[in-house]
Amino acid sequence: MTIASLIDTPSELTDAASTKTAVVLMTRIRLARNLAGQPFPGWAKPAQRAEINAKCRAAVAAAPVLKRSLNIAVEDLNELEKQILVERHLISRELSGAKPGSGVVISKDQSVSVMINEEDHLRIQVLRSGFQLKKTWNIINELDTALESSLDFAFSPSLGYLTACPTNLGTGMRASAMMHLPALVIANQMEKVVRAVNQLGMVVRGLFGEGSDANGSIFQISNQTTLGESEEAILKRLSSVLQSIIEHELNAREKLLEADAGKFFDKIGRAFGILQNSHMLSSGEAMNLLSLIRLGVDLGAFPDANRSMIDRLFIEAQPGHLQHVQKGEFEPGQRDLLRAARLRTEFANFVRPDFSFNTNGKN
Repeated sequence: MTIASLIDTPSELTDAASTKTAVVLMTRIRLARNLAGQPFPGWAKPAQRAEINAKCRAAVAAAPVLKRSLNIAVEDLNELEKQILVERHLISRELSGAKPGSGVVISKDQSVSVMINEEDHLRIQVLRSGFQLKKTWNIINELDTALESSLDFAFSPSLGYLTACPTNLGTGMRASAMMHLPALVIANQMEKVVRAVNQLGMVVRGLFGEGSDANGSIFQISNQTTLGESEEAILKRLSSVLQSIIEHELNAREKLLEADAGKFFDKIGRAFGILQNSHMLSSGEAMNLLSLIRLGVDLGAFPDANRSMIDRLFIEAQPGHLQHVQKGEFEPGQRDLLRAARLRTEFANFVRPDFSFNTNGKN
C-alpha cells in the first residue's frame, strides 16, 4: 500500500458508513512499548535508531491485523502527507518532526497505526468511531500480544512496562474518547468539568492532543495514571467518567432549550446560513460552525443521517486535507477561501433546519 492510496481511501473517521454517535466521536487506546536492552529513541545513536526502526516495522507489518498495511519511513513522507496523517490522528505531531530512523505502519482501514521511534520505540494505537472502549481494547490487546511474541519488550516486575517518560510507566496505556461538548461550552461549564475530571485522575485536552485548541467544542478525555492499576481497572474508571460527562452534556442541552430555545436555535440557524453563504472561513471558525450543525443533528433539527457528513468535514476542512484536494500549497488566506467554497458546495443541498421537534431533544 502506498501513502497516496491510503490518503485516498476512506478512513475509520471519514467513512460515512462508520458508526456515528452523539457526544462521543472517537475512542482511542494507545500503548507505549520499548525494546529491552536498547536506548530510548531520544538517546539512541543514528545506527541504533535505524536498527530499531527496521526490526519494529518488520514485526508490526507481520501482525495479522496489519497485513496489506502502509509501512513507511517518516523521512519518506513529504510535509503535506505528514500533516494529513496528523489530521487523521494516525501519527503525532512529534513523529511528524522526528529525526531519521522513525517510521509508521498503518492498517488499510486506518483504525490501527503503530509509530516507531517517536518518544518510545513503539506507540501502538487503535481508534474506532463512536464509544467503543471494550472493542478497541480487545483489538489492541490482541495486537500487543502478537508483537510481544516476536519482540522483547522492556518490562520490570515492580514498575511494569518501561517507558521514556515516567508518567507512562506501568501499563503504558492511554485510553481516551474524543467528545463533542457544545452545550457545556455554551453554558460556560467546561472549566468545572475539567476540574472535576482532573480530580478523578483524568486529563482533558483539545482536538489534536496536548497544547491544542478545543475547536468545534471537541475535547479529548483520557486517563492520566498508568502505574498501579490494571488496564481493565483504568478502562472501567474512564468509562464511568465518560458516561458522567455524556449525562452532563445532555442535561446542559436540555437546560439551554428550557432557558431560551430561541437563542439556542438562532445559533444553529446562523451557523447553517454562514456555511451556505460564506466566502472565507478559517479552520477554527469552520470547526465551530460544524459543531453547531452537529448539535442540530443530535437535537433533531437536521436528519440523523447527516451526522456522518459533519464528522467527515471535521477532518476534511483541516489545512492538509484542503491542500491535498486542491493539489497545491496555499497561504492561510487562500485556504480560507478554498474552505468556504468547499463547505458551500457541501451545504448547497443540505436540508434546512426544522426546529419543530420536541424540546427535550434526543439522546
